[in-house]
Amino acid sequence: MIDIRPVAHPIGRILTVLGAFMLAPMAVDWWHGDPHWAVFLQSSVMTMVAGLLISTATAGRYDHLSLHQAFLLTSGIWLVLPLFGCLPFMLGMPNATFTDAMFESMSGFTTTGTTVFPQLDQLARGIHLWRAILHWAGGLGIVVVAMVFLPVMKVGGMQFFRSEGFDTLGKVLPRAGQIAGEMTRLYLILTGACLVTYLMLGMSGFDAVVQAFSTVSTGGFSNYDASFGAFLGPAEWAACVFMVLASIPFIRMVQLMRGQARPLWRDTQVRAYLRWIAYACIIILLYRVLWLGQTGHPEEMLRETLFNTISTFSGTGFASTDMTGWGHLSLTVLIICGLIGGCTGSTGCSVKVFRYLVLFEAVRAQIRRMHSPHRVYPLRYDGHPLEQDVVDSVMAFFTLFFLTFGLLIVGLSLTGLHPRTALTAAWTAIANIGPVWGPEITANGSIAEFPTSAKWLMTFGMFLGRLELVSVLVLLLPRFWRA
Repeated sequence: MIDIRPVAHPIGRILTVLGAFMLAPMAVDWWHGDPHWAVFLQSSVMTMVAGLLISTATAGRYDHLSLHQAFLLTSGIWLVLPLFGCLPFMLGMPNATFTDAMFESMSGFTTTGTTVFPQLDQLARGIHLWRAILHWAGGLGIVVVAMVFLPVMKVGGMQFFRSEGFDTLGKVLPRAGQIAGEMTRLYLILTGACLVTYLMLGMSGFDAVVQAFSTVSTGGFSNYDASFGAFLGPAEWAACVFMVLASIPFIRMVQLMRGQARPLWRDTQVRAYLRWIAYACIIILLYRVLWLGQTGHPEEMLRETLFNTISTFSGTGFASTDMTGWGHLSLTVLIICGLIGGCTGSTGCSVKVFRYLVLFEAVRAQIRRMHSPHRVYPLRYDGHPLEQDVVDSVMAFFTLFFLTFGLLIVGLSLTGLHPRTALTAAWTAIANIGPVWGPEITANGSIAEFPTSAKWLMTFGMFLGRLELVSVLVLLLPRFWRA
């Protein structure tokens, strides 16, 4: 029987912190005379009481997590926190059903950025701030999970990074505090720098907070129906920089803060990521100019293309223009970008650059073996040998990811959605990206018109995608619970 106390205790403590976070939007609404502040107070009390009860009931000293408990903890956090995070939506918005509230909360925590609200411009400031806080908390949480738990659980080849800065095997909880401290400091620095930059570029204080939280978490929630289109100009260039920074390995930036710049500049994953962004932008620009004949100011065309490409590649999901007017090839390139995603150990989402590099290395070695079957071709990544279990984990992840992607497309199609809508909805959910394109989408890009079954399928898809599938699906195995 699995002892759930080491799992429930940290979840209870995190719930208490989540309840405290609700006091920030409460204060904003109270300051502006919005009666919605009482909803945040009620939600905060409920959340903190639940967290305190859970953490008190399971109090004790836990220096070790078993592998089974690690799986339970990661999935439990991303189930329990969205459940309580949806309280302000469910209690304070009369038109929001539990389905809508849970979808919005899960979209926030998983940093997906797809919204179910059709009129963002009319929402209370507190709701906008809460959506941004969900993003910010989820972005920090996934970085810690990626550095602490996924390498131990050997999810999708992440065991390769076990020695990258932190060795957590057998010491998960004691080391978690140290790792969380390092990541939180870096996260706060990035957030503060982004916030100050936006303020210097002319955003109001509230707008800068919301956009900074969504940018650094690569989430994409905005407080305007026009998304980032409300801040055209230099703010787009700044957002490009911070979206890239948020989607490269945080451990490299920690090393950079310690005066070690070489690991960042020599990181194979970072170089590939930046190179692929450049390739995608060049293809889209050439197609728009030479094939579609779209014209405009060169700086504006470059800024628009670069911003939206990086936003999709990193999984942020901001939009500054209607990308459906860029033609079929451009949308195809963007979909491919979304299926690649950012780097491991970052707030970025989707498959991750690292896994594609391992896949290419394995394919290259296989082709060489066909030419010279008696030669040995050792697989290497970033100058280090790749163990077979890492390669096997990566191949299994690819298979499971695209199989789940396909099943999600079929499931969404069966709910009555248009085929293009079903495709992009499955894409945005499983890869945690944000935008959905199709006839059922509202003017601000929301999925308010989706049937309830489609919203729940996307909610489950976002949950699976953010926790990299295996760490969730393993819980469905009966033998997992017999251990």
